[in-house]
Amino acid sequence: MEFCVSEDQAALRAGIAEFCEGRLPLSTLLELCQAPLDRALWSEIAELGVFSLRIPEAKGGLGLGMAEGVLVFAELGSRLVPGPLVWSSLVASLLPGVEAGTHVVTGLDRIRASSDPILVEHLDGSDILVVLEAGGVRTIATSDLKATPIETPLDPLTPLHLVDSLPTGEKIGDGVMSRKLRAEGALLTAALQLGIAEATLQHASEYALKREQFNRPIGSFQAIKHFLADMLTRREQASGGGGCAPPPPPGGGGVFAPARHRGWSGGRRARASRRRREADCRRGRPQERAPMHPDLRRNGVRMGSGSPPVSETRTRPRERLWHHGRVCRSRGGTARESRGAVT
Repeated sequence: MEFCVSEDQAALRAGIAEFCEGRLPLSTLLELCQAPLDRALWSEIAELGVFSLRIPEAKGGLGLGMAEGVLVFAELGSRLVPGPLVWSSLVASLLPGVEAGTHVVTGLDRIRASSDPILVEHLDGSDILVVLEAGGVRTIATSDLKATPIETPLDPLTPLHLVDSLPTGEKIGDGVMSRKLRAEGALLTAALQLGIAEATLQHASEYALKREQFNRPIGSFQAIKHFLADMLTRREQASGGGGCAPPPPPGGGGVFAPARHRGWSGGRRARASRRRREADCRRGRPQERAPMHPDLRRNGVRMGSGSPPVSETRTRPRERLWHHGRVCRSRGGTARESRGAVT
């Protein structure tokens, strides 16, 4: 069985990257903080086929699979595209108007009973709230919700509202569908996080190579090398060898195996963002660290309870064993060799 990224899949991701580069460069992120959910941008994303990607051709979709969905969402994540992308993608085949972008869907994972506050992302710009529960899936019109906006959300591009209570709404699926959507949402969210981790690593590496101190690039300093090498090896481990990463060097591998769950990917992305901040802070100026902050903030939001959920499996012990071993399995070399490759 072939697990490498095919030419068609690479072209699909390249098309998404070209769109994001022209329509949503990083320089425009601060402008979107006032109104993160731009309906015009949302319609353009729908026209690209992001929400119809996994809908069968017989139903008007593109008929592609989860592998293509992961690649597309990894690219969207690397560009910090705002909006409830995962939720709208999950239910595009279940609710009319979502595929075309005329209706925006946000959601909540309530499969596990919890007394935590009910926080909903992008409530103002959404039309429908999807609630995943152990007994099934139900939809609620956002206009029926009584909510209070959070004045200072962690991520300015992900506004939050505190909802008083959830009305009954309309049931559209059973418990089996709820668990299925939960698993798919975890995988797509992991792909978003992997994309942000890759963008964070790229920005940090570029900065370390161009920023000079004592007439030499700061990337030549051992502490910075260690930070960047750790970012690289952790991102490679999370992506299973580079399936969501850019194409490998000529002659290199590239086995496609996305992160198993959101927590495995999200922890690495948080550390990558923190490493980039530390590298910038050690040798740079405060104003030069500005491009990092959206990455770190988005990671904090994605790891919260309002996003699609993560597998219950805990991988901290495995992570520690791997980290202390200092083996970059995906590259076939040691951490020392990885540091040289980065810098």
